[in-house]
Amino acid sequence: MTANYFNPVQSVYGAGALLSLPKLLAGRKAALVTFPEARAIGLLDRLENILQGQLSCVIDQVRPNPDVAELTETWETFWREHPDTEVIVAVGGGSAIDTAKALMVGNDSGQFADLVAGLAGEKAFAPTRFKTLIAVPTTAGTGSEVTPWATIWDRERQKKYSLHLPQTWPSYAVIDPELMLSLPAAVTLQSGLDALSHALESIWNVNANPISDTFAIAAVRDTMEVLPQLMQQLDNLALRGRMALAALKAGMAFSNTKTALAHSISYEMTLRYGLPHGIACSFSLPMVLERAIGRHADRDLVLAQALGVPLADAPRFLASFIEKLGVKTRFTDYGVSEEEAEKMVLHAQGGARGKNFIGSPDTEIAA
Repeated sequence: MTANYFNPVQSVYGAGALLSLPKLLAGRKAALVTFPEARAIGLLDRLENILQGQLSCVIDQVRPNPDVAELTETWETFWREHPDTEVIVAVGGGSAIDTAKALMVGNDSGQFADLVAGLAGEKAFAPTRFKTLIAVPTTAGTGSEVTPWATIWDRERQKKYSLHLPQTWPSYAVIDPELMLSLPAAVTLQSGLDALSHALESIWNVNANPISDTFAIAAVRDTMEVLPQLMQQLDNLALRGRMALAALKAGMAFSNTKTALAHSISYEMTLRYGLPHGIACSFSLPMVLERAIGRHADRDLVLAQALGVPLADAPRFLASFIEKLGVKTRFTDYGVSEEEAEKMVLHAQGGARGKNFIGSPDTEIAA
């Protein structure tokens, strides 16, 4: 087997890594994209103090799961008023980094509708202007800091779009576990389970290879060891650092494979039932694992290595792990009937991410 693996993101990891921002900017002006609570918790003041004269503007009203209706004015104002700002520094969870990725690419018309039309497949979007991205995650789970994808929602149309261009890779990922110390329990849990999902999804994946497997196995093992401990010690910097590193490994894994069936299921669960992403993409993992086992001997070996139990016991083992963290693992627990759940799974298998799953129809393991 030959393997191709590509990730162009330079990662800076460790407590205090935030202080590396001025050096990474190298004198360039930066726009800061962050979440509304950043001011109240003192993070915005800290960032302004670090960036000082290098800061050209602040966009701090990023909401969870960025929507077309919210992004339109932000995108058009940014490109109209700050065309010469070279770098975007995104500080926050996946939504802040996804928003920044949308802001990275512009065109001559200055109309966000052109980008949306491209995402919807209505007409090609040809970006002509670009920004550099420095991604600074404040959660340990999305992996967005080392991937080129951004999720953009259109709730009016009940659609989820995936932005993915060669230019939307971050240039730098700055992973500072000190930024995660203030995360509440719910966000810590959701982001940790998101990381677990990324790692497992990159294993039962037609695009998997030995290099992505190396990151994925380590991420599964680390997450399952660290997350339960962290949920009992939210102020433990060492555990925050280990969880951040596990999430980074998971991001490195799926940066090359993309996600698969569990994530494909999650989009509808978020749109229709309002489940937070980390729960929506992880509650079905035991069910998806059961469908993955026996599909391909090579994938079985990697799954057994990652989970550390005989595969016959693995679905129940994984369900028990998730349930002990307080997350239910059946569709019926979320008001979805068994009949509707089966329809949802079949529909998800036909989606772009669902087709990456080794158990989906007409899929082959990559050589």
